[in-house]
Order: sequence, then structure tokens, then C-alpha cells
Amino acid sequence: MTGTQVALVRRELWEHRSIYVTPLVIGFLVSLMAVTGQATVSANDHVLNLALFGISSLGPQERAALIAATAIGVAMLLALAMVILLVFYGLDALYAERRDRSILFWRSMPVTDAETVVSKLVTALIAIPLVTFAVTVATQLVVLSSASVWLAARGADVANVIWTVAPLGQVGLVTLAYFVALPLWLSPYVGWFLLVSAFARRAPLLVAFLPMLVLPMLEKTLVGTSVLTNAFLRRPFEMPLFSGFDFRALIFGGGRAELDLLARLDLGGFLASPGLWAGLVACAVFSAGAVWLRRYRDDS
Repeated sequence: MTGTQVALVRRELWEHRSIYVTPLVIGFLVSLMAVTGQATVSANDHVLNLALFGISSLGPQERAALIAATAIGVAMLLALAMVILLVFYGLDALYAERRDRSILFWRSMPVTDAETVVSKLVTALIAIPLVTFAVTVATQLVVLSSASVWLAARGADVANVIWTVAPLGQVGLVTLAYFVALPLWLSPYVGWFLLVSAFARRAPLLVAFLPMLVLPMLEKTLVGTSVLTNAFLRRPFEMPLFSGFDFRALIFGGGRAELDLLARLDLGGFLASPGLWAGLVACAVFSAGAVWLRRYRDDS
């Protein structure tokens, strides 16, 4: 990245404080839920005894799977927050500067329309995921630390129960891979949101999502195919990053799932996926359209 791009990304972080406020709020709420949940259990001696007995009776593999499930559950909540943030940031990135006429000021600066749009794309695909990942790791550590304090206060050997078996390295690498890969997989939506943000005169959220809902229904009714349904609605749930791994079994299986996160991480398959590169091409086309619209349309 050039110095200009770094400065423009900093501008985005300054103007759109939700980029870091949103994950911080979600992380705080998750941490608060963990603490209050432990306090609730502590108020019931019967439940407390069962919880302590259950944890102490688990083997190292089961405890590691339970810790991994907890950390992944935290990551999934923040990943959902990141996706919602990508939607609203993308729709507001170019729309807001036309609405408040700040585009006139920024055009007086020695920055091209292409550099501006690219900086917003970099913010969406790189800055937002990295900020959310950092908050996710901090939240995971807070949750585990609060559990350690809770167990230590009741005489448990937390070093043996939690920290010696916690697969923090595996979970951290898998979480980082997921947070980097997910925005790339969703890049055609990000490009589309930027295009709508540069085009819509009002209600960009409606302008962005109405075609994605109506066109698949029309295709199904008139033609009988589901090409647009697969392209618009199913893509977010079909990212080929993990091979043969069932997260539901890990999270809801009581620690019975095999803990092989890194073994199931298929980065090669993800990078070789035609769907990834087709999505990046679509993102580039939409972003080029956003550059063209910003150049010739400012609503002033």
C-alpha cells in the first residue's frame, strides 16, 4: 500500500467509528455474559457442584474440545457482527459523502476517484476483518480468563484444567484464516454495495437488497432455474475453507468431536476455488462502476 492509500484508510477509520466500536461492543457484551453466567451458576450450589464435577471428569482431549468450542462460538458471534458491519459500511461509504456534500471537499484534494474507491475496498476487505479479529482474540482471552478466575476461586487447578490443554494456537490460526477468507468470499457483495452507495439517491439498503430478492424469484417463476438464487442467496453459506469438519459437532457435541482444526483447514482448496476468483472479478467490475459513478455523479 502507498502512503496515500494508508492515509485514506486512516480517514475511513476516523470517519466510520463503527468499524471498531461495533466489535468492541459485541466483545464487551459477550464478556459480560460470560461473567454474569458464572455468577448465576455460583448462586446455585447444586448446579455449581455438577459443573465442577463435569469439568474435572473430562479428559484432556475433551477439555481441549470444550475450550475450542467456546472460543469458536465467540468468533462466530463476532464474525456475524463483521458481516453486518460490511453491509452497512459498504452502503454508506460513498453515499454519505454525496449526502453531506463532503465529496466536493475531497475532490479538491490530490486524490483520484479510483484511489478513494480502492481505499474503501481495502477498508472493507482488510481493515475491518483485522480489527474484528483483534477484538475476537481479546474477547476469547477475557472469557477464558474469567472462567479461570471462577474455577480458581473454587479450588480447581486452572493451569491443568484450562491453560495446558487450551488449543489457543490452533483456534487463533483458524480464526484468522476465517476472518481473512470470509470478506474475500463475500467480495462481490462488497463491490455491489459500493456500486449502490455511489448510485442510490436514497434508501441504499433497499436499492441493494431488492434486486437480490426479486430477481431470483422471477427467474424461478419464469424460467424454472435457480442460477441467481445460488449466486445471490446461497454463496455466503458455501465458502470452501474447511474440508470435512463439522463445527456443529464440536460446539454442540459435548467435546466428543475430534479436535483437528488445522488438519481440516483447506487453504489450497479455497484459493483454487473458481467461485473465489469469479467473485473477485465481479467485485472488480462493481468497484470500477463505483469509480465511474463517483467521477460523474455527485448530486451537487
